[in-house]
Amino acid sequence: MPMPMPLGTTTLPPKLPWPHLSRQSRTLSLVTRCESSGGHAELQIGSPVIIVEAPAALKTAAYMPSLRVNTGQIKTGDVGRIVARKLKDVWAVRLAIGTYLLDGKHFKPLEIDE
Repeated sequence: MPMPMPLGTTTLPPKLPWPHLSRQSRTLSLVTRCESSGGHAELQIGSPVIIVEAPAALKTAAYMPSLRVNTGQIKTGDVGRIVARKLKDVWAVRLAIGTYLLDGKHFKPLEIDE
C-alpha cells in the first residue's frame, strides 16, 4: 500500500531529456531532398540496373550491415533492381546473391529493348 503524501506537496513530472525545449517543440519533423550527382535522375525504386564496375568491397543492406571484400560475388554485367535510395549517391540494389549498398558509379540504368 503506497504511503499517502503530506498535504501541500506536489509530484514533479519526470525529468525531460531536453530541458531547454518545450513539450510542443519536441515533435520531430523530417524533410528529405534527393539530388542526384551521378546522373541517375531517371532511377526509381524497381528500376533495373547493370553493374559496370565491380566494387572492391561489399556492404550488405541489412539492419546490421556487414562489410566484406568482393571476391567475385558481384561481377561486371550482373543485373539487379533498385530497392531504396540512401544518402548521397548510394543505392540499395537487389541482386541474385542478395541486397547490397552500391555507389552510383558502379552501375548504370539498364535499357530494355522491347
